[in-house]
Amino acid sequence: IMSSVNDLVRDPRLYQAAAAGQAVDAAMCIQPIPYVAKCLDDVGWPDGGRWFFPVVKGASALGLAAAPRWPGLARLTAIMLTLYFCTAVGLHVRARDLRLNFAAASSLLLFYGALAATGPRVSSPAASS
Repeated sequence: IMSSVNDLVRDPRLYQAAAAGQAVDAAMCIQPIPYVAKCLDDVGWPDGGRWFFPVVKGASALGLAAAPRWPGLARLTAIMLTLYFCTAVGLHVRARDLRLNFAAASSLLLFYGALAATGPRVSSPAASS
């Protein structure tokens, strides 16, 4: 079973699915939908700094989507998202917001940590350049 989990985590299509999720999340952050705005309010993120989220999430979508062609970029993106979600979890803890959004951030921390630890499968030596 461990081999099949490793195969799944290293599958470039998983990175592309994660890219789609990040792209949707980026779109929801452009003019934050009420749910996203409340989450940012709950952790005390200032209104003036909210431009950061669609930029970072959009860039991460591009990095993750690159997995088949540039696996190194996709892995670097997963590493950076791991750091991003470490910060998100920390902000939720600091704000004592240990509800659904904390659980979501923690789950995404584990998910991107797994992607960062393994990296996408490289199909050929030319694929990593």
